[in-house]
Amino acid sequence: MKRIILPIMSLFILGCGNDPLPKPKGYLRLEYPEAEYKKASSSLPFTFDKNTLLASTSKEKSSGNVKGLDVKYPSLKATIYLSYKKVNNDNLDSLLRDAQNLTQKHTMKADEITYKPFENPKDKVFGMLYEVGGDAASQSQFYVTDSTKHFLSGSLYFYTKPNYDSIYPASEYLKKDIKRLMESIRWKDK
Repeated sequence: MKRIILPIMSLFILGCGNDPLPKPKGYLRLEYPEAEYKKASSSLPFTFDKNTLLASTSKEKSSGNVKGLDVKYPSLKATIYLSYKKVNNDNLDSLLRDAQNLTQKHTMKADEITYKPFENPKDKVFGMLYEVGGDAASQSQFYVTDSTKHFLSGSLYFYTKPNYDSIYPASEYLKKDIKRLMESIRWKDK
């Protein structure tokens, strides 16, 4: 009997120790370079600053009265699509409504949509930045106008299935570029 009890007792004594602890959660650490901005050149009737470290500007596009320009971020697999339209006497309301409706189309997948008005009266640039939270196709949308001649809208899209948790760091980085783009818009015909 001693032969059986002694090994069992030694297992109980040796088996009692510190409780195992689960490993702490690991988080992906993404570090993006500090942005450096430079005026982007184009034949469009405005100038803006773009991030020279990550962004490239693609060929301008034109379709009817809409002119476009893509600011690509290959390393982040993202693009900011810019669309420019001339404002005439009766189309400003419809341009504003179209820009707002484009953002509202994301409400089915978005957790929230917040907006931030933008005003630069000195350079006659007024607009709105929409930040879309959740698994929506576009994380940021914006428009700027001088209310008389120019209207520019923009959308941020990633080349991947929208997964908010995965694209959040890149989205936050690019929001800073979008804000800088809006702040640096200058109409060429001032």
